[in-house]
Amino acid sequence: MNSILVALFALVLGGLFLFWGYRIFLVMLPIWGFFAGFWLGAQTTVLLFGEGFLATTTGWVVGFVAGLVFALLSYFFYLFGVALIAAAVGAAMVSGFLALFGLESGLVVLILALLGAVALAAVTIIFNLQKYVIIVVTGVGGANALILAVLLLFGRISLEAVSSAGSAIGPVLRDSWFWAIVWILLAIAGIIFQFRTNRSFVFSKEDHLEGWY
Repeated sequence: MNSILVALFALVLGGLFLFWGYRIFLVMLPIWGFFAGFWLGAQTTVLLFGEGFLATTTGWVVGFVAGLVFALLSYFFYLFGVALIAAAVGAAMVSGFLALFGLESGLVVLILALLGAVALAAVTIIFNLQKYVIIVVTGVGGANALILAVLLLFGRISLEAVSSAGSAIGPVLRDSWFWAIVWILLAIAGIIFQFRTNRSFVFSKEDHLEGWY
């Protein structure tokens, strides 16, 4: 039953993010900041100590504290929120890639993941790519959520597999290349749709703050 509820939630949220992620990002930036900070904090304990994602009290505490701090910073500083999410994506991409080769923890993995996080965040801010990063992140994340929901509903993966992997991307990639290809095609479709519908829409710091008043 838990898997079904999570799958339905992921189905709805994934569809919204895939096609309208850039617009709803206005309200969700501090929320994204919390979850990105939570994941970064908890995942850091995994990379350092080699234990399962949120398998220890330390992971929960570090993740929760980091999430609160980053949520507050994301609320008051729009660029920080965008950079944080870009950093989380960069770290997830590097750690996920290394996991495919059996490197799931250790100091080297942590350093490489941090380098990936800093690199993507820096590129985003330096080249003023915030709008494009938001669209790509929400498109990719929405597509991943939809595929994850389908795999959960059909029993191909479990919530335990998602939890132990530390991300929603790993189980999808490990299930089969077919779902990985579907995920990529869905993400491309969502990104193209968002680019076309948001050509003249400008997301500013003032809009971000007004969205919470």
